[in-house]
Amino acid sequence: MKGQTAQRSAARRQQSALSGSPAPSRTSPAPEPPRRPVAVPGVGRIPVVDVRPCVDGGARPARAVPGEVFAVSATVFREGHGAVAANVVLTDPDGRTGGWFPMRLLAPGTDRFSASVSADREGDWTYRVEAWADPFATWRHAAETKIPLGIDQELVLEEGARLLERAAEARPAQDPARPLFTGLAELVRDSRLSGGERLAAVLAPEVLDRLDAQPLRDLVTLSAELPLRVDRERALYGAWYEFFPRSEGAVPGREPDDGDEGAEPRSGTLRTAAERLGAIADMGFDVVYLPPVHPIGRSHRKGAGNALTAGPHDPGSPWAVGSEAGGHDAIHPDLGTLDDFDFFVGRAAEHGLEVALDFALQCSPDHPWVTEHPEWFSHRPDGTIAYAENPPKKYQDIYPIDFDADPEGLLAECLRLLRHWMAHGVRIFRVDNPHTKPVAFWERLIAEIHATDPDVLFLAEAFTRPAMLKSLARVGFHQSYTYFTWRNSKDEVESYLGELAGLTGTESAAYLRPNLFVNTPDILNAYLQYGGRPAFEIRAVLAAMAAPTWGLYSGFELCENLAAGPGSEEYLNSEKYAYRPRDWAGAEAAGRSLAPLVRTLNQLRRAHPALHQLRNLRFHRTDNDAVVCFSKFSRVPTPGGGEKTDWVLVVLNLDPHSVREATVFLDLPELGLERTETLWVRDELTGESYQWGRDNYVRLDPRHQVAHILTERGVPA
Repeated sequence: MKGQTAQRSAARRQQSALSGSPAPSRTSPAPEPPRRPVAVPGVGRIPVVDVRPCVDGGARPARAVPGEVFAVSATVFREGHGAVAANVVLTDPDGRTGGWFPMRLLAPGTDRFSASVSADREGDWTYRVEAWADPFATWRHAAETKIPLGIDQELVLEEGARLLERAAEARPAQDPARPLFTGLAELVRDSRLSGGERLAAVLAPEVLDRLDAQPLRDLVTLSAELPLRVDRERALYGAWYEFFPRSEGAVPGREPDDGDEGAEPRSGTLRTAAERLGAIADMGFDVVYLPPVHPIGRSHRKGAGNALTAGPHDPGSPWAVGSEAGGHDAIHPDLGTLDDFDFFVGRAAEHGLEVALDFALQCSPDHPWVTEHPEWFSHRPDGTIAYAENPPKKYQDIYPIDFDADPEGLLAECLRLLRHWMAHGVRIFRVDNPHTKPVAFWERLIAEIHATDPDVLFLAEAFTRPAMLKSLARVGFHQSYTYFTWRNSKDEVESYLGELAGLTGTESAAYLRPNLFVNTPDILNAYLQYGGRPAFEIRAVLAAMAAPTWGLYSGFELCENLAAGPGSEEYLNSEKYAYRPRDWAGAEAAGRSLAPLVRTLNQLRRAHPALHQLRNLRFHRTDNDAVVCFSKFSRVPTPGGGEKTDWVLVVLNLDPHSVREATVFLDLPELGLERTETLWVRDELTGESYQWGRDNYVRLDPRHQVAHILTERGVPA
């Protein structure tokens, strides 16, 4: 302490010397500056704290689509023993407040209240929690305690009568509840009746229902308004199919023989690719996603199998964007023209398909930007432009962008490019490697597009660290790739899918929408390499049933599983560097295609609204470490203001090699059923019916059937 005092004294002397004022003596210390009062934020008369979801402290919106149910929760309490209650209020994009969403106490003693809410149309909404003292609940607790014991009976009943009169006065004259409450107040004051009879009249179900619908509220306290962005349905729900247009209708080259010059390969075109759209739509997909369709550079072009040297006819990687034929706003000449692209988009629309286009912010060394805007690239000390690297991998055919030299110029150009393709019918962009670009850039870019075209959606190919993946979602990306591809065991599946659905308490489900791609041109994981056809079936069922959006890259339905080498996730003869025409019809005719299974899965997804949701995923216990069971449940409005329940139950063998047996212990209330109820279910994969209850035996042989997908059916005749 002495040393600290000496340091402070020395500092004061030094400050005095600098200012020209004499140093204060030890006997006359310098006066302390007047202290300003500390601003303490108010908590409100009824404290409302920890409102969730609350993304980045309310700076960014939670996300939903019309009709999507999500939970709003808050901690609400007050001094003393008076009862409190709360409700959620939604405010629509026009500033009108929505319906009444009463909150319920999650567990006694927690002070944590929650309500399930939903918005009915797109736009920027807000939500808040209203907390209030509940005088009727406070009175009821006292009355149910005192009246049976004869304590202050008439006084307590008079308090109840006055509350009933308040409830009557709060309603319009024509409201039938008004005379009900007035008459009930008179009855409560009628001392000819016993206290128990009068209390029972107040607690009649009809009375309680009317008070619940329009409760008495004292000391109403509002939380802050929090933002909610409601996007179109495709932001949450859809099935994606990725394929390379150049492979559809392509003619592979032929090596020269003796005295024969061989034959050059011929690329498929956008018009030949359009012939594939009917089959894609028939499998039930909603979105067809195209890798970059732009000109490909020749400098350092990669050859077949990612070879550093390309042959004269190797097509190169579509992600090496740009050549003398143009850049990001041009069509590769081998694929056709902008008119051909418009034809493709139009034909897709005829089949009910949206087109998603890859937005890859990188260039080949031949891109027009390299000469027109050299400041948009990083330069080495020798003056050359730095190519992309992910040591030990080198991508000499790609120049990454430097986003710091001219951020405004790059933003303007990228907005121009997006609007160029939007004008040609593209309303979904899959963004390549967004995590290698600044988060702030994406926030500005997406906000600019959203301001004029809120229906345009962005999918982040965010195979990156959790902090970056989640940040990209928070700043505006509507969907994201996830780590799903590498989650294969029961523990991994339950914990990770539970996290994505918000079951683990993480708030990411409020803003991050997963797109569960089962494979990509870059990712053929070991589970698919060594699990055979059952592994492909398992992953398809899991992705399509567990999440509202899933996708596959073409070739998955043919169970293509040959890797470039041991330990590699690259495909052998990767389509990224070569043409890969496939005999789709022949494979399906021969029974080698998973198209029938994919078709069934997508048909089920369309038929069951419960599968359109993310946060309604629930896991059920099984006694086998390779058998996972989960359900999706929702309540669906019906004409006339009613509702019905919809649910799908999945039991899945995650082991592609072995028969697995298990007992499935159903949490029947999660299906809207009583705990001891039994019911008839239909297996949508086989058409068979079973009678199920709480405990159920299953046996799944992956050679014949990897899963049960069960829905409710009536009692069979």
